[in-house]
Amino acid sequence: MAEGGADPETEIKNRLQELVDQLYYFRDHYFESHSVEDAARKQYDVEQEMEKTMFQIEEMDDGWKNRAFFLMLKGKALNVTANYNMEAEELLSKAVKLDPSLVEAWNQLGEVYWKKMDVTSAKTCFLGALNHCKNKVSLRNLSMVMRQQRSQDADENSRNIMDSVKQAKQAVNMDPRDGTSWYILGNAYLSLFFCTGQNPKISQQALNAYLQAERVDKTASSNPDLHLNRATLCKYEETYQGALDGFSRAAALEPSWSEPVVREEQLLDYLGKLCGLINNKGKIRGKRLQNLLSTLSPTLLGHYGGSGGLQLKSLGALQPGKNAGCVVLGRVVFSLMPEERVPFTFGLVDAEGSCYAIMVYNMVESWGVLVTDSVTIPEPHLKQHNIQHKGQAFNFQSIRVDSPVRLLVNGKPQGPSTQASATVAYRPQSE
Repeated sequence: MAEGGADPETEIKNRLQELVDQLYYFRDHYFESHSVEDAARKQYDVEQEMEKTMFQIEEMDDGWKNRAFFLMLKGKALNVTANYNMEAEELLSKAVKLDPSLVEAWNQLGEVYWKKMDVTSAKTCFLGALNHCKNKVSLRNLSMVMRQQRSQDADENSRNIMDSVKQAKQAVNMDPRDGTSWYILGNAYLSLFFCTGQNPKISQQALNAYLQAERVDKTASSNPDLHLNRATLCKYEETYQGALDGFSRAAALEPSWSEPVVREEQLLDYLGKLCGLINNKGKIRGKRLQNLLSTLSPTLLGHYGGSGGLQLKSLGALQPGKNAGCVVLGRVVFSLMPEERVPFTFGLVDAEGSCYAIMVYNMVESWGVLVTDSVTIPEPHLKQHNIQHKGQAFNFQSIRVDSPVRLLVNGKPQGPSTQASATVAYRPQSE
């Protein structure tokens, strides 16, 4: 026995655990001791800390170096970076063979496989950990894995995403103060939103989960993935200010990551082109435009008009939000397709000469409208945009259309074959 009655093995375990915990604290709380301007150095600094930690671990007495806990903590230290580490895989594999009940070793090994893009082996590890003990880390990691399992069967993919939400919820319920679990629940809801018809309630659940992650864990606000994924949702919801701010924040937190920079530039380009087209009413002006508008006949309202139908209103008379009981009619003066091809955007000018942007979602690729087409929109959902970002300002009005099936084009209904489900890409690798 050691002096004071302490167990030498316990002392070694505590010392090793302290070293590795300090390493992970340095990584996870990096921006509490560094500014965002240091973001480009973070990976290098974490690797330097890892090397210091590994040196201290190696100084431990050789008698402990074949113990499962020693191998697990050494493997965990090597697993602190975002990249796959072969030595970490070897050490953690040995640890679980020596002690199959070592839950943290299973979780760490699963994360190593995840970084290796071996989703099947990662799932096996997380299920192995849960077989020994229900724990939040395995549950939330399993949530990530379920979303990455791809099948040719759309129903099976939907079931996997539903299961992903279930696992993430269980992780949150086990520890509501864990920001990482809330963040992964947000990602699960994000996937569910895009695979089940874009229910606004699910969108709000995703946003609430991201917000809760930041509330309970101040390190969550330094997670570039959270900002990118939330910005993706904001863009789809046409909260363009939040989208631009999110892309910008993600880029600042991880300067080597090109995706948020590209997404921010694409959105700025789209908004700039859109405002220019709206202000100029496309390329149709003067007498030609007047002739087109003069032919906007009530017959183009189709089944939305007539006795007992919806009330025809001008674009300028609409109120923000859904305008129940109303219908608008106008001519297409331009179309614009963003880089991600969603939404299909066109400019609509009504009989009074107002020009608003129309944003159409969930359309098949072959669907579209042509310049000079008439378009009838029932119960239009109006949004007013006042966006300022990096010295640029964008001010315009838009109408959101969740499916082309709702529209009449040249007085004709758009059939069910014009509608398609939306898909979205978000960054899962380092959740």
